[in-house]
Amino acid sequence: MSLNRKTKKELRKLQKQAANLWESQQVLVGQAGEVAREAGRQLGKYNHDHVVPAAKHSYERYAAPYVDRGVETGRKVLNGAVVPAAGAVVGTALSVWDVANDKRHRLAKGKGLGGFDADDFRKKAKKAGKKATKKLSVPEKKSGPSAGGVLALIFGIAAAAGVLYAAWQTLRADDELWVADDPLRAPDA
Repeated sequence: MSLNRKTKKELRKLQKQAANLWESQQVLVGQAGEVAREAGRQLGKYNHDHVVPAAKHSYERYAAPYVDRGVETGRKVLNGAVVPAAGAVVGTALSVWDVANDKRHRLAKGKGLGGFDADDFRKKAKKAGKKATKKLSVPEKKSGPSAGGVLALIFGIAAAAGVLYAAWQTLRADDELWVADDPLRAPDA
């Protein structure tokens, strides 16, 4: 099919207009990218200047006392119950080892059992076992979340919501923005 000169001229004019529009869209997309980068920098600066100090202050005011109290309680339990109980168990084991060693040496020398009272040994072992059990027992735990746990949960949910909102703002589709697949080639008319 052949076109007359007037139609060819109009098509070339239309192609030039399309190329000009394409170039202006490329400039506009570049400017939009610069605006988005600057908005990201400003958001980071605002986060650094306002959000982080506020979160830090809230943590120090509300959650830090509970965390410190939990650490102190853990230290007290460790130093007041676990270490002494472990010492008692080790001491009892070493005492039993010494007694067994002594009996072994006596038997090796031919002195026999010599004055071993099984009932007395049983009573002493039972008493030592009760003492070790009492020292090793852990006090009953309170049920339900503590205030620190609730605050940590709230902060975690707020942080997750902020991340999701930022991702949504970044990834949402704008019908007004159009980015071509091939930015180097103008469309053919």
